[in-house]
Amino acid sequence: MIDLSKLNWHDINYFHDIPEKVLFWIRDDQSLTQKLKKRYPDFRVEVHKQEESAIYNHEINQIGNEENFIVREVSLYGDNEPVVFARSVIPINTKTESIMKIGNKPLGEILFTDPDISREPIEITFQNDIWGRRSVFVMNSNRILVSEFFLEKIYA
Repeated sequence: MIDLSKLNWHDINYFHDIPEKVLFWIRDDQSLTQKLKKRYPDFRVEVHKQEESAIYNHEINQIGNEENFIVREVSLYGDNEPVVFARSVIPINTKTESIMKIGNKPLGEILFTDPDISREPIEITFQNDIWGRRSVFVMNSNRILVSEFFLEKIYA
């Protein structure tokens, strides 16, 4: 797959040769969860990890050097196959407690339904034939970093 610790993130204009099928997913600033639910009637989330963890330097640069973070890593499934791998970095405090209890529910259902949550510009990356995007969501002065990596199956 990809080495999450060694990603270089850029503004979308940094890349000049992004395939149109990739742009369809990368450029969209709406809820990926809703887009996947429309495309895949059997959409589901599989949680691989949701635990307190150290984060990468490129993530600290986006959300700050808080004391403790929950790292949530999930696969988003469609047609019973993983189509997206997602990694979210969430600061641990009383204002983020509700996020920690979502289990197999998509994080996007919280981030895109709360009008008090804002989203910062999308950055993109490319490594080992996998395109990814990330953005920071601001919730009650907390910065939540969500990174999404689009697996080949999604383009079929």
